[in-house]
Amino acid sequence: MYLALLVILLHCSSLKAREVFTINKVEIRAAPSLQVPNGDALTILCIADISKSGNFMIEHNFTFFKDGRILSDITSLQNRTEYKIPAARFADTGEYVCMVKAKEKKKKSDVMLVKVTGLPKPKLTALKTMVTEGEELPLKCEVPEEAPPLTFTFQKLLTPGGPVTRTKEELDKHFTTVEFLVEPGEKVLKFQCIASVYSAHGMQESVPSNEQLVTVVEPFSTPTLVIEPSLNITEGDNVKLVCRVVVRNYDIEIIIQKDKVILSSARGQNFLTYFTKVRTEDSGNYTCKVELGSVSKEKTVNVVVTELFSKPELVYPAKTIDEGDWLQLQCKVKGLLPKTKISIKTRYLGKDNMLNDSSSFITRAHVNDTATYICTAEINGIIKESDPVQIKVYAPVSIPQLWVAPLVQEVMLGGEIRICCQSLYGTPPITYKFFRGNQTVNSSQIFNKLPAEFMDKPTKVGVEQYSCEASNYHSHIRTRSRELNVTVIAPVGKVNLFSVPKMEVEDGKGISFYCYVETGSFPINFKFFKRNNRKPLFEETNMDTRVVSYNKTLSRQDSGEYFCEASNPTNRVQRSDEISINVILASWQKVLIAVFVLVIIVILSCGGCWWYLRKKRKAKHPSIEMSGSAGVTNSAGVKLEPRQNSDGQYYPGYMDDSENHMKATDENKGPEHEVTEVEYTEVEVSTPDPHRAPVQKGTEPVYSEIRKAKNDSGENRYSKIESCPDAT
Repeated sequence: MYLALLVILLHCSSLKAREVFTINKVEIRAAPSLQVPNGDALTILCIADISKSGNFMIEHNFTFFKDGRILSDITSLQNRTEYKIPAARFADTGEYVCMVKAKEKKKKSDVMLVKVTGLPKPKLTALKTMVTEGEELPLKCEVPEEAPPLTFTFQKLLTPGGPVTRTKEELDKHFTTVEFLVEPGEKVLKFQCIASVYSAHGMQESVPSNEQLVTVVEPFSTPTLVIEPSLNITEGDNVKLVCRVVVRNYDIEIIIQKDKVILSSARGQNFLTYFTKVRTEDSGNYTCKVELGSVSKEKTVNVVVTELFSKPELVYPAKTIDEGDWLQLQCKVKGLLPKTKISIKTRYLGKDNMLNDSSSFITRAHVNDTATYICTAEINGIIKESDPVQIKVYAPVSIPQLWVAPLVQEVMLGGEIRICCQSLYGTPPITYKFFRGNQTVNSSQIFNKLPAEFMDKPTKVGVEQYSCEASNYHSHIRTRSRELNVTVIAPVGKVNLFSVPKMEVEDGKGISFYCYVETGSFPINFKFFKRNNRKPLFEETNMDTRVVSYNKTLSRQDSGEYFCEASNPTNRVQRSDEISINVILASWQKVLIAVFVLVIIVILSCGGCWWYLRKKRKAKHPSIEMSGSAGVTNSAGVKLEPRQNSDGQYYPGYMDDSENHMKATDENKGPEHEVTEVEYTEVEVSTPDPHRAPVQKGTEPVYSEIRKAKNDSGENRYSKIESCPDAT
């Protein structure tokens, strides 16, 4: 029994191992087609092509995508399924993909683009069926079947200038509302709307919506404007303007205006009256305007006023008159009537002052007669005046004064000079001309009593002559000032410094410093300095740019850097380059030092020789030095060397014998020879006494040298005794 169960299990495992499949292809289709009219049904079909190793069932998972977003997820044992859209809309336009998944295997179809054409007809609703002029009318347009975003276009029809269009976009609603202003004079309004939609796959627009008719109610009629007694108006007539309007119990406002000037107004009544006595300047357009909120209606009438008499004209000789000349004025009026009243006046700051109550006026002109003149003519209460005339009376200018500001007589070359000119008397504006010599350099016009100013920049050194001329609109007088002399000075130029002799000077000798400038005005002040010394060594003021010298006897402490400064009345200080002066020893000082050095050298040389000879002698007679015995001395007490007599003279042949003896002894030395021993014996010898007698016997110690030599043949002894001869 257990064996049978084992066989069945093995058989089942083998069957399961043979369930092999593969997904060959996934296909997606659209029915009835890839392009569907808006509102029609649309079916998306997904088919999986699968190969299997046997007759076994597989569970399929179908996933539908539109533009990358999941639409539906269906599980089926069949190899196909479908996704149905009962009424396709523009929002269903897009790219569709189907993915099939079986166990651990999955595969996607190709991308299929489906387009839905057209949009449903939108619905337009007017929220009011009757409106008043100036009122806002709200309208609503909607497409409930479509998904936003949507764009709605409203059209106002039956307008004189063609349809009025308003467009509005809705991003999250399938409807929108707008308001249209009802214009005055409109009777019936007609509206419609159109919906449109935009996407990455194109644009679709709907057919126009239903039309909506709206009735407009007039709040008041168009006003009427009447001119009484008639439109035939003459200057001086009394005229009445009457404005009337038909209203429906509204709080309206009536306005009468000429051009843009409001003449009269009223509120809460249906008429308005305006009275006036007209003149020629009252001709123009008169308007009656009725307003209520944003509604405004008007009526305009053109009024022409016939002239009763012409505008007067003021005749004058000239606008500028010399003081003392005749000022004659005359007022002329064309079509002058017997009852015409004429006056000549002056006007100042809007106030008139009567001069003469006639058509003419004459007087001697004075400066105070400068004014604005007019003349007036009056008939039957109508007053007309001439154009104003500005007449100015000019007093002659006085001789101008000329000065430099600030008050200086000298200016620096290259700098600016301010020259002022002023006439104390004379009617402005006054014209000033400035002259440099006989050349005109500037001119200006002054409209008050202030002086005229001119800035000049002199270009050469010396004396410049300036003058000025003053004049105004007086016809005869032109005055000129006296000449003003201005001295132009130049700052000092480059400063040069040199010395004689240059660079090096012997101690105790003199040196001359020379300082000069290349350019500059006089006087020029020269100062000589040594570096780090604020106090000048020498100072001189000169009326020339020539060389200025400074002499000085130098010592060793005067070595250093020297420079020169130059300045003139321009107060600009220029400084020269520094020169270096080195004070050296004088010739006699050098000779003295040389002699002193030579003496020192000679002394040192003699001492060196003595030391060298003494050292050499000690090297030849070392035993004598070691014995500590006193040497032989002469009568003066001077120690004598062994080879000297009492006079300090050397015995002839002694040095040679001694040297030969030492040389022979040195030659006999060898490694096998013994050391030679030297013995000394004191011997009494007689010496002369220079104070008592030519010859005096006495004794002097004389050393006897006994040398011992040991060699292989035996000992050799010898002794040598020398005595000093007499001083004689």
